[in-house]
Amino acid sequence: MKIGLIGDTHDRLPAIAALAAELSARRVELVLHTGDYCSPFSLAPLHEMRVPIIGVFGPNDGDRDGLVAAASAGLATELMAAPHSFEVEGKRVLLLHDVTDVRPQSLEGHDFVVHGCLHRPEMKERGDTILVSPGEGCGWINGSPGAAVLDLETKQVEFIKLGGPEWKT
Repeated sequence: MKIGLIGDTHDRLPAIAALAAELSARRVELVLHTGDYCSPFSLAPLHEMRVPIIGVFGPNDGDRDGLVAAASAGLATELMAAPHSFEVEGKRVLLLHDVTDVRPQSLEGHDFVVHGCLHRPEMKERGDTILVSPGEGCGWINGSPGAAVLDLETKQVEFIKLGGPEWKT
């Protein structure tokens, strides 16, 4: 199963839409969002993918009630407080915004930890656990919007970065 990873989208609708198209082209079956959508309308391009979405809130998500209401309009979209631990296809996943918000022991027992907050793509191995930050979906800080695809079977991560002058900030 391929899972799309995105976070720190910060209301940049054109980037969210372009990244959603990239994730769809890679045939992801689920999207994980690490938080900092900012506004409820930021979910709309992800809903157009017509795949389930699991997300957590970040510190810049002020209208959480509005985000939950917008999530209910999508196909199987769940938004919750971080950290959120769940299982998909026999793999344990921990989804959160800032990996420093949990104790290192909380990372153990998970096959994958997916987090945001860094605003840059990163993959690290800690024992048997793979930690992945998909980068920033908005591109406001580092100049290019990004996301990632996680293949649960192979444990490979493909980072996606939008190029072109339209994405430079």
